[in-house]
Amino acid sequence: MAESKIVSADVAVSFIKDGGTVAFGGFVGSGFAEEVADKIEESFLQSGKPRDLTLVYTAGQGDGKTKGLNHLGHEGLVRRLIGAHIGPAPKLQKLVRENKCLAYSFPLGVVAQLYRDIAAKKPGTITHVGIGTFIDPREEGGKLNERTRRDGDDLIELITIAGKEYMFYKTLPIDVAIIRGTTSDTDGNISIEKEALTLEILNIAMAARNSCGIVIAQVERITRKGTLSPRQIRVPGILVDYVVQARPENHWQTFAEPYSPAFSGEIKVPMQSIPPLELSDRKIIARRAAFELGLNTVVNLGIGMPESVARVANEEGLIDALTLTTEPGAIGGIPAGGLNFGASTNVDVLISLPEQFDFYDGGGLDIAFLGAAEIDAEGNVNVSKYGARFVGPGGFINISQNAKKVIFLSTFTAGGLKISVQHGKLNIVQEGREKKLVSMVQQKTYSGKYGILKKQPVLYVTERCVFELTEKGVELTEVAPGIDVDREILARMDFRPIVNKPRLMDPRIFQTGPMGIKSEAAARPACHSEMN
Repeated sequence: MAESKIVSADVAVSFIKDGGTVAFGGFVGSGFAEEVADKIEESFLQSGKPRDLTLVYTAGQGDGKTKGLNHLGHEGLVRRLIGAHIGPAPKLQKLVRENKCLAYSFPLGVVAQLYRDIAAKKPGTITHVGIGTFIDPREEGGKLNERTRRDGDDLIELITIAGKEYMFYKTLPIDVAIIRGTTSDTDGNISIEKEALTLEILNIAMAARNSCGIVIAQVERITRKGTLSPRQIRVPGILVDYVVQARPENHWQTFAEPYSPAFSGEIKVPMQSIPPLELSDRKIIARRAAFELGLNTVVNLGIGMPESVARVANEEGLIDALTLTTEPGAIGGIPAGGLNFGASTNVDVLISLPEQFDFYDGGGLDIAFLGAAEIDAEGNVNVSKYGARFVGPGGFINISQNAKKVIFLSTFTAGGLKISVQHGKLNIVQEGREKKLVSMVQQKTYSGKYGILKKQPVLYVTERCVFELTEKGVELTEVAPGIDVDREILARMDFRPIVNKPRLMDPRIFQTGPMGIKSEAAARPACHSEMN
């Protein structure tokens, strides 16, 4: 080890050995050590070292182009990857598709817990999360390509404890932890005062230290020993081996924002008036979903279409009655989108990512609004695989399996769908080219059978109808005014749902102006049900 913990990125990277297991902290761009990742890539391209690494990470880390884990997307650099989401790292996706590395997917919350169990020298993480999905060994075992199915080890087992099924995710030693903070003193104590998120940096550092590995911390600035308040320090110096002071361009707060004090909770900024959404398929879906909100509801909003629920709730005067949360630990405030996803403006409380998933996995969410790429006859949902393209589940499996109520939001068809609303009736002007309600999903990211087993209330909301998951199957329960059930619903599906007497969707959904649902939400309790 060097005499001083403060070293250049080149020196820090030189301590990463071939064949080692490297754990990277970060969430999209928040908390990602870009300076260190850039030097790993540079070293490999110049010298061929380090190589054959096992890469472990939780959330997707990248900008969809060259940053983040895209730096590691070279054949020979990564031999195996284990992570929850790979969407922002297309260069790694390419390695997976072309069978140039072994690749596994674990739910995001499971990876976070795995770090804690590695640090505690436990043999693995035991949880119900993943049962019935593609993670389940009876399905795909989380293996993402043919090479992994042929040559990879089984990293997940199904076990039974007291007559109940659980998933057992095996631990593995961490040789190198790469984390990020704001300030380091000369003893390597790390604070995070300007970071958007707390994440799992302490847990990764502990896992590496107790595996006899090394910890590399990227920071923005260096201070003298003893100048950081003990309450400011997130990672103690006894865990940190090397500290790299990054260049400013490699230490943005997120991959879209150099620095916003509103993201780090240092200030509260005045929120400008949010204009209401135009009446479109997206707004119709979000409006129907918003009918499920109750007073003091604790909510998780998935990325994409579910984000519109917040816009509708704001228009209805409900936003202050909700507590919005995000996977990496933000509670309250307004979640950000795009390359800022994970951060929140004006956050009320910021906890660590593993702590957030303790809350989620235990049923702390009253309701989750999540997207859906495909829905099938069993009520299964796919959001993780699109043809040959795998993006991963992120925190979707933890959230969808454990929220007290789940609302999946999706247009009925995709690819060119156009609608209009006239006199309170919905018209399909142009049908989408692709069916989204299919006989069998490409990949089970949500298991309908498991949801039924847990007695979990589940709705599938589209612009033209609503389905409900029942013990007998997927039932058509609501139809938009103006829609012909046979021609515009049943003929556009690959399976026949249960059809009894579906009611009309609330006519207020298809009118301009606020719907006036605040009093109804106030009368609805936050906790919709208690699941087994």
